Amino acid sequence: MRKKTRTLIVLTLFFLLPKGHCVAQGMPVYDNTNFVSLVKQLVESAKQTAEMLKMVDQLKEVKEKLEKVNNAVRQYQAVRDITSDNQRLVELVRNDLREILNSPYIHPEEVGIISRDFDAIIENSLNQLEFMAQVLSSDFLNMSDSERLAILEEHRDKSREMVADIRIKRKRYALIISFRELQDRINTRETNY
Repeated sequence: MRKKTRTLIVLTLFFLLPKGHCVAQGMPVYDNTNFVSLVKQLVESAKQTAEMLKMVDQLKEVKEKLEKVNNAVRQYQAVRDITSDNQRLVELVRNDLREILNSPYIHPEEVGIISRDFDAIIENSLNQLEFMAQVLSSDFLNMSDSERLAILEEHRDKSREMVADIRIKRKRYALIISFRELQDRINTRETNY
């Protein structure tokens, strides 16, 4: 009897459902090709991400190398400027001091004072060069390149100040000489009348 009831229910449902619109429920069907392509895309994306991370690391290394080269170039320029300033300083002292000391309008007691003024500047210049050599040659207190560059730039500014100081001293002594020369001309003119 149970069998008949079951058959009857199935048949009734079969006739009640409209023809052509049968909907079957059951196990969902997965398309393996979509899943496989998704996995392939994820793997490819991971590879590209890894490559991009490598490129970022390489770019960081290149940036650091460029910064080191840039610092080295700036250090070289600072050293070159300091050296040329010191050469200019020595030439100014050599020529100007000789010219000033050879003037007949400089008194003998002033020769020592003038020489000491110029010698102090030259000595300071030589001390700067020696310090610069220590900064560059040794690992001066384990400095970074930027700290070393800051020290060199500071010394470059000081060397330029020394050149300016020599020029000011030279102008001052030239003014003294020209004043004394003018005074001498006036005095000799008075005695000639």
